Amino acid sequence: MLAKINSYALNGLDGYGVTVEVDIHMGLPSIDVVGLPDTAIKESRERVRSAIKNSGYDFSPRKITVNLAPAHTKKEGPIFDLAIALGMLVSTEQAGIDERKTPLKSVNDYVFLGELSLSGEVARVNGVMPMLIAAREQGVKKIVIPKANINEAKYIRDIEIYAVESLRDAVALIDGATRTPIDCCDVVLGGEASGGEDLKYVKGQYAAKRALEIAAAGGHNIIMIGSPGGGKTMLAKCLPTILPDMTEAEALETTKIHSVAGILDESCGIVTTRPFRSPHHTTSRVALTGGGPSAKPGEISYSHNGVLFLDELPEYPRSVLEILRQPLEDGVVTVSRAARSVEYPANFMLVASMNPCPCGYYGSATHQCTCSPSQIQKYMSRISGPLLDRIDLHIDVDEVHYDDLTKESNTESSADVRARVNAARAVQTARYAGTNVHSNAKMTSEMIKKYCVLDAAGERILQAAFDKLGMSARAYTRILKVARTIADLDGKTDITSAHVAEAVMYRSLDKAVK
Repeated sequence: MLAKINSYALNGLDGYGVTVEVDIHMGLPSIDVVGLPDTAIKESRERVRSAIKNSGYDFSPRKITVNLAPAHTKKEGPIFDLAIALGMLVSTEQAGIDERKTPLKSVNDYVFLGELSLSGEVARVNGVMPMLIAAREQGVKKIVIPKANINEAKYIRDIEIYAVESLRDAVALIDGATRTPIDCCDVVLGGEASGGEDLKYVKGQYAAKRALEIAAAGGHNIIMIGSPGGGKTMLAKCLPTILPDMTEAEALETTKIHSVAGILDESCGIVTTRPFRSPHHTTSRVALTGGGPSAKPGEISYSHNGVLFLDELPEYPRSVLEILRQPLEDGVVTVSRAARSVEYPANFMLVASMNPCPCGYYGSATHQCTCSPSQIQKYMSRISGPLLDRIDLHIDVDEVHYDDLTKESNTESSADVRARVNAARAVQTARYAGTNVHSNAKMTSEMIKKYCVLDAAGERILQAAFDKLGMSARAYTRILKVARTIADLDGKTDITSAHVAEAVMYRSLDKAVK
């Protein structure tokens, strides 16, 4: 008998339906899986055989053919185990069969996702949330998932989701057993990021802390330059504690990426705070952008709606750094391989740190620099001009004095700064309502012309800076965006000359080059 079971698969973050066809007939005992399966799917033959036997069902030695339709798309992972096992049981009339020996209508009512253990237990799988969202959008009404995935499924509404623990539970479901769909709940957002440092413990560095606040408020990229031990890394670790609250749409979009990658916290089931990723400088191009045989997302996409921190930026291979240029500009990264081309969202804040020279003490008041001018020039040239142009704020992090470390002061906490950041983001959300733009850093040219109008004094300051520093057109627009954010933090509708002057100050590398 031929049996058909509905399942689902992913191409990047886009889900599509897969029909698992199982045909069992007389012949030499064998199991053939066709439809472009990967190794994990081919190995499902042994998992399914043991799961069926250990669940108390009969597995007779016959010729079994399993087809995963559509046959032209590559199928990956163990997610089809449950559907294949149910197909075999329906085909051998051990499940989903009425008294007339025909498949029950309920068999086609459900979509089945799940990996099987040898004992017949249904194990957790990756990518459940994007598949649920895609299935809902494509009209699927009922879907069956592993109980281990229930935490990420409970946030998806308008679709009946059933959680099963074993193969026998799934059989009971299609045989008509009464089961209740899982209860949905609201996404609870906000709260402080775990693992971040509080700004009140950063001694001195008032200018750098101000720049971090501006970067967080407008979603701007930032690079910190300073001698070793000045606090660049600690400042970067403070950033998660002052970032604005995520919206529900941002939380779901970020969770989809983490679910596909298998890095989602199972206990929570959703990403509620902005990601903070800090890959080592030995990270490869594929690890950063994503790729591999299955075109999985990389660190750039893991940072979506959050922060990508690159410590000691010049230590990264230049070929790796140049990869950042396209996603910084477009907010997406395209992973192309021989079998497929996948586009992942990559709307992130780039936060970087670096020393001013190889020894780290160029310009230091307390240490002597041992580098020659050519060494310094070679070191700085590891970062290309086009990449620096895409970084909005260049901040000099000064050395901390003993008095700054020991004196008691009423330094602002991250919570205080975060309140101002949230207020500024609320202004931007209202300003760009109805568009895909949610922060000043992502303004289009039309928006810049509309919302970044300067007074005469501001125009003179910006023109003088542009002529003196030889800025590019991109650097010019970055200054306007930063000035807009400073004005938002100041509670001003119009950009004043003071806002422009402060924005120009945050281009220290442009000054160094000239």
